[in-house]
Amino acid sequence: MRRSAAVVSLAVVTTAATAASAQTLQPKAGSPIPTLTPAQLALFEAGKALYSTAMTPAQGMGPIFNKAGCMSCHANPLGGWGPISVTHFGITENGMFSLVPGESQSLLQAFASSEACKERIPAAANFAAIRITNSSLAFGLVEAIPDAAIAAIEDPIDADGDGISGRVHWVRTLEDPAGPLRAGRFGWKAQVATVLSFSGDATRNEMGITNRLEPLENAPNNDQAKLAQCDTVPDLEDVPDQQGYAFIDRVTHFQRYIAAPPQTPRAGMAGETVFATVGCAKCHVPQWTTANDPALEDSLRGKVIRPYSDFLLHDMGLLGDGVAQDGAREPEMRTPVLWNLRTRDPMLHDGTAAGGTFASRVTAAIAAHGPFGEGAASAEAFAQLPPAQRAQLVAFLDSLGRLEFDADGDGAVRAADFVAFRAAYGQATNPDLPTAVFDIDRNGVVNAADFQSLLVAYEDPQGDCNRNGTNDLADILLGGAPDADGNGVPDSCIPCIADLNRDGKVDGGDLGPMLGTWGMADVPADLNHDGDVNGIDLGVLLGKWGPCP
Repeated sequence: MRRSAAVVSLAVVTTAATAASAQTLQPKAGSPIPTLTPAQLALFEAGKALYSTAMTPAQGMGPIFNKAGCMSCHANPLGGWGPISVTHFGITENGMFSLVPGESQSLLQAFASSEACKERIPAAANFAAIRITNSSLAFGLVEAIPDAAIAAIEDPIDADGDGISGRVHWVRTLEDPAGPLRAGRFGWKAQVATVLSFSGDATRNEMGITNRLEPLENAPNNDQAKLAQCDTVPDLEDVPDQQGYAFIDRVTHFQRYIAAPPQTPRAGMAGETVFATVGCAKCHVPQWTTANDPALEDSLRGKVIRPYSDFLLHDMGLLGDGVAQDGAREPEMRTPVLWNLRTRDPMLHDGTAAGGTFASRVTAAIAAHGPFGEGAASAEAFAQLPPAQRAQLVAFLDSLGRLEFDADGDGAVRAADFVAFRAAYGQATNPDLPTAVFDIDRNGVVNAADFQSLLVAYEDPQGDCNRNGTNDLADILLGGAPDADGNGVPDSCIPCIADLNRDGKVDGGDLGPMLGTWGMADVPADLNHDGDVNGIDLGVLLGKWGPCP
């Protein structure tokens, strides 16, 4: 009887495939845009490889630098946020910032090819500021936002009296320095307008590798004599490969073609309404549409994206970094994007909202927007919210970067998420419930159509291990095959999963290996494959105590 019911139910699941096929899953943060052509995907992968590679002094790194490779800073995920900081130094007097006399820039390169070549903060400097790594996710889509669209929402004198007076930071590009000014959108001061400019600037200033856009080497504290002694590799150090692409081109391809990170649920959370009500959306503008420009790749043209930024400079009062840079004033900061925020630790440009829970970091970051500057009113409005509404806003922010079906929030869809899906199957849901991560077709019920999408998203091996003609996950979901240990594999396929030492019985000889790997991932004792050895696995072991069947 039970098997017949499962077969009938499976028919419902199978016939739902057509409906589910219209539900395109959001790519994982750091993944390529799904619609890239094969040639573009090859460029993405080649760029990703170099982005992940540490450069060496023989390749021109140095003589002064901050990191040896892009991945050192942009690591969560690759191309995303990072905890690495850099230091800007200078002189402040009456709130005005200036370079130390004789210095060519405010950025400190913290490392060098030798101690003698090392750069130091001069004694004349009386000010230093910290900046944490920004995200490079979906840079190509952000670059594709028209300058005119960003300019259309600026309000440099707060003409509407709402307390927000953002302005465009108009800048030159490194690839066309004599060309028209462009709306800056990258960097804490919106000082960069294009992905290629970003790559050229970072390659020289962070890794010390000269390139066609930045051909002059940084001298330690602008000491040209010391540079002559320390720099042993002829310029230009970044030269084209056999296909004609330099390093800066390769890493530009990677950053240009990274997909927009996911947002789950995609819409409808009460917290987003609260987000707008307290004024956050005035600067963290939710949605943009990229240019419908025939010169753009199809994967970048005319796309709706949700970065939650206006890309404008705002007077942030005490939350400013105190550095004047390329026309951006001391208290001015660009509104940072919020997509993929849930993975960000630390938060804020200076990294002061760090550690603890996501809720504690977000709360600290919002509070830092006051008591002065353009974010002060929103910070105060958030503080005055009832606890339930504050929790709703935090839950909404936690959706920014969450992968669909990722119930435990670990960035992957595996056995533990399937167990949670099975518990929610057939139940009503809404965007404010945890089970909303499963309602991919957004019809208010976790159903067969959603299961078809789960099969696509699932990252653990799938198949028909008991060879009954039914996918193992469908077997388990519909009651056709028990899965007591919750590992997404029918128990009949692993008759004695807890026999870790393979002696034909589950006893103290297996308990020792389990306790010895407690808390570890990717070990045999992680019986339910949820990412660590814990009490669930111990319960499975104790439940199977005795001779193996």
